[in-house]
Amino acid sequence: MTAEREGRLLVVVAAVVERADRILVTERPSGTHLGGYWEFPGGKTEPGETHQQCLEREMREELGVVVVVGGELLSTRFDYPDRTVELHFRRCVLGGEPTPMLGQRMRWVPRSELGTLRFPPADRELINLLASGVSQHDDDAE
Repeated sequence: MTAEREGRLLVVVAAVVERADRILVTERPSGTHLGGYWEFPGGKTEPGETHQQCLEREMREELGVVVVVGGELLSTRFDYPDRTVELHFRRCVLGGEPTPMLGQRMRWVPRSELGTLRFPPADRELINLLASGVSQHDDDAE
């Protein structure tokens, strides 16, 4: 049985926000799936929600900031033992300064240090892509 038929497929949209060669990351709360891991801010899409609407909502809820959602940097799928995650990483520009709204830690991390943090396995492909030097501005935002 596939993840879709079992209802275990989660569609997640995450923001890749870059300033001065530093990437915005937040830490997943303890007690949640992959608690204590660093991640790119964002979250699960709600039924009928577009990727843009999801990121706008999640960034407002998590970091108290508006966001301009740009083009997709990477789309990938990862199978965890209990769920399958379809991840869409979108370039984003913040319309203000982010403030952690849920008590989570937040950091601006140099690209060169991304690989030193503990990220979920599903994020590894993006970490490698960013570490290779792909820029926020390599192509135009949508």
